[in-house]
Amino acid sequence: MKKIKVAPFLPTEVEVNEVSETRAEVIAYPFEDGYAVTLAHPLRRLVLGSSIGYAPISLKIEGAAHEFDSVRGMHEDVAVFIINLKSIRFKIKDDIDRVTVSYSFQGPREVIAADLNNDQIEVINGSVVLATLNEDAELNFTVETAKGIGYVPSENLRDDVDSEAIALDAFFTPVRKANYKIENVLVEDNPNYEKIIFDIETDGQITPVEAFTNALETMSKQLSVFNGVLDIDLDSAPTRKASSGNELKAYLVSVDALGLSARSFNSLDRAGIKYLGELVLMSANELKNIKNLGKKSLDEIQECLTEHGFGKDSELDENVRVNLVKKLEQLKA
Repeated sequence: MKKIKVAPFLPTEVEVNEVSETRAEVIAYPFEDGYAVTLAHPLRRLVLGSSIGYAPISLKIEGAAHEFDSVRGMHEDVAVFIINLKSIRFKIKDDIDRVTVSYSFQGPREVIAADLNNDQIEVINGSVVLATLNEDAELNFTVETAKGIGYVPSENLRDDVDSEAIALDAFFTPVRKANYKIENVLVEDNPNYEKIIFDIETDGQITPVEAFTNALETMSKQLSVFNGVLDIDLDSAPTRKASSGNELKAYLVSVDALGLSARSFNSLDRAGIKYLGELVLMSANELKNIKNLGKKSLDEIQECLTEHGFGKDSELDENVRVNLVKKLEQLKA
């Protein structure tokens, strides 16, 4: 006979099995029947889709005007050079979003990925061959590397890189594999409890455990939108609303949903500004002092604020201000 429960069983065990530097298993148990797959599937998707990596986003080669050109003395065409470059996995050493590095090589020699290591950039897979130079060849090029998630096609980057550079498709995702399996585990006399075994492999830009913890943080932040439900007044009208949630909804629009130009968005992103409400709370002087924010971008942001009903003449209710500050602190914690 089954026991009567008032709450689902809470799993208590978690293990990390580091198979190698780039592969690990994360194991958690015991879950009640059905709970394991409910958690495992979205976590797998977040490991694959929200892990931060690095990729070259633009290339400028001296003597080459476009990707179908060639360089005197270099065995590879520019198109092949680009393919080789995109197969190299970079890592920015400092905590910055972008870095631009120039290189110069004289032939005869074989240029490999490890030759691109310097104080700003670390190459993970150093044995990749980038180019083969004849004895009279001189190869000068500049690579811009950025931090990001997912995949961004070159056409989306053309307005955001040097006009003289070749924009590159950017494959940021550092996760090569993310799978899970579910096994039954015995709890007391019940064999129907479940164990999740995640198998995660990365390219070395980040560790598998870092990829998994990033996914957990992303899931937590995504679910925080429902925190307003905790403020529901159960004694209110038949249509019950989370008052603070609705009151603040207009302020919690993500910056990347505002339709700003890439230059304006990147300036805000580097400053750690993620929500419209953060801009609303800032004074005119604070907006002007955002690092790398030019006049054109400032005008665009102010116009965007006006379009959303937060122009220069708008006033923010003090209670709304207090609740907004509190909510933003929760979201960015």
